[in-house]
Amino acid sequence: MKQRMLIVQITLLICLLALVCPVLGADPSGSSTYESDPTTAVNFVWVLICGFLVMSMQAGFALLEAGLTRAKNAANIMMKNMMDFCIGSLGYWAVGFALMMGTATGITGLIIGLNGFFLWGNAYDVSTIEMWFWQMVFCATAATIVSGAMAERTKFSTYCIASLIVSAVIYPIYGHWMWGGGWLSQLGALDFAGSGVVHAVGGFIALAGAWLVGPRVGKYRKDGTPVGIPGHSITLAILGVFILWFGWFGFNPGSTLAATDLRISVIAANTTLAAAAGGVMAMLITWWKYGKPDVPMTGNGVVAGLVAITAPCAWVNPLCAVIIGFIAGAVVVASVWFIDWKLKIDDPVGAISVHGVCGIWGILALGLFADGTYHEVTGLLYGNSALMVAQIISAVTVFVWAFGMGAIMFFILKKTVGLRVTDREQIEGLDIGEHGMSAYPDFVQSEPVVKKGE
Repeated sequence: MKQRMLIVQITLLICLLALVCPVLGADPSGSSTYESDPTTAVNFVWVLICGFLVMSMQAGFALLEAGLTRAKNAANIMMKNMMDFCIGSLGYWAVGFALMMGTATGITGLIIGLNGFFLWGNAYDVSTIEMWFWQMVFCATAATIVSGAMAERTKFSTYCIASLIVSAVIYPIYGHWMWGGGWLSQLGALDFAGSGVVHAVGGFIALAGAWLVGPRVGKYRKDGTPVGIPGHSITLAILGVFILWFGWFGFNPGSTLAATDLRISVIAANTTLAAAAGGVMAMLITWWKYGKPDVPMTGNGVVAGLVAITAPCAWVNPLCAVIIGFIAGAVVVASVWFIDWKLKIDDPVGAISVHGVCGIWGILALGLFADGTYHEVTGLLYGNSALMVAQIISAVTVFVWAFGMGAIMFFILKKTVGLRVTDREQIEGLDIGEHGMSAYPDFVQSEPVVKKGE
């Protein structure tokens, strides 16, 4: 009862603050913004529509993850992806946006922002809220990457807490360093649409989570060799890949933040070519290695190409986009094998390799291939070693920050509320254990629990 009263009191306090909060110099109606520049409306529509496309990527991630895991966990996967967006939206509204895109003076401003919490005051403004929406869908994307790597054995309640922390703190602070005027941007590091800010952050938090939660029951034999655990629907998984690919046309071209920036045609072409190259390379490698082209790995190759081109998409030419995609397709196959066979970390969907490792490749590719045709940004191959140095620093930073903070967060959660469901719940399926239902009640029967001695 006391907890309920506290929640009611906090809610009433927030509502009261919202009512009395001064608007100051903000433009909540948009009239002043429009009068100052009528072309702003075109750019507003562009950014919002691209944001809607990015939001559709949540469906892509949900289908990809559900398809690559077992049917008895499908409802749990869908629920986690849905809560990533719900919890992430609220966390980023309350705290994350201010930390990421807010301002502060002196050294503090190089680390975090300190204004715009709850979109109050001056943040109650059409331009600010447009930026909040745009960055919020990116934030939700980073958070949901973690879901797949920790699938089939993570407590749902704990995952919700982690999703809030990622959206409100871990993602926004690194985002401020790169996109909010923080120290990495001052150093000269670049990331056009988020190979590092979104994908590497999500991928290395996922690495920490998968490591600390441990592998699924039956994943590794006594001698340490991994056991393949097939997903229940390649159809859903590849449909998810196509939805992600389509949503990426909001992700990358939308990051111009202006429909009047005609570089969007090059960005869209680069996005497509890198994805195609990544898929072809992953297919060829698995065909050569196993004698048959592997469907899930080819899908991961497509997404790997998309992740890798996300940082350099505006600054490279189409030929380089193809090269970046080909390398990403090879890197993701090698990385999935290394993480599974050598590190013994169970990642059911390959999220660590696709988003973390290929996110790092995207950061470095920008420093290597930027050709100077857009905003005069040139990379190492065009004589600018300084950008490459900045990109290397950024790559190291994103790994240390995301993996380090992820490890701290999941370690604390493991020692307090717990990370892992019981073996019995894993065998029966998280749909039953965590949600009391099945995604496929007419077709799925839980595996029986066999007790010792039976």
